[in-house]
Amino acid sequence: MAPESSKTLDRGLHLLQVLADDGRGVTVSDLAARLGASRPAVYRMLASLERHRLIWRSGDGLVRLGPGVLALARAATPVLRDIATPLLRRLAEEVGATAHLTVADPGVDEAVAVAVVEPSRTDLHVAFRAGVRHRLDLGAGGRAIQRGRRGLAGYVVSRGELEAGATGVAAPLIGVTGLEASVGIVTLGSALELAAVGEKVMATAEALAVALSSSR
Repeated sequence: MAPESSKTLDRGLHLLQVLADDGRGVTVSDLAARLGASRPAVYRMLASLERHRLIWRSGDGLVRLGPGVLALARAATPVLRDIATPLLRRLAEEVGATAHLTVADPGVDEAVAVAVVEPSRTDLHVAFRAGVRHRLDLGAGGRAIQRGRRGLAGYVVSRGELEAGATGVAAPLIGVTGLEASVGIVTLGSALELAAVGEKVMATAEALAVALSSSR
């Protein structure tokens, strides 16, 4: 039988995952039911997590992830970038366009580019760099994340939403627990074969999802 401390840690991590999967907030009663724990046990876990700013309880009685989770996510970004960059580089060279990995920042409901790779053969450069933020409902990368939230695969196309004359194609990462992200490309002044590019973008997103899941 696992030690009590291990069981408590496991329940605490499960609690955080429940909150990550349901961004709208969860009641204490619902958490107790999902964890198979008593309400007093859940309150004790919440008190510990709240001290570390990993959760917060709003005035409406719902529990949500706290800002401390964002700090942990930022610390993990270099690892995420290292895993993604080789796949993005291959995509950029195959398509001849800038490839990127974009993740959701749930604290502000924005999309953030965490890795950007330009192809070696291009005279046109888009104004898209790592660290760029934009609304989730703008650009292929953000809208692909929204698509992934609904559990939908496939790719999204955008034209001129973030930069005049730019075309973007992006696909969500599906099945990576705790990560809302998309892989995409963006290019200027180029007529893309959207079906072919969309297939390559989706294949890269699938490969990255497998690589991230295998690294855990």
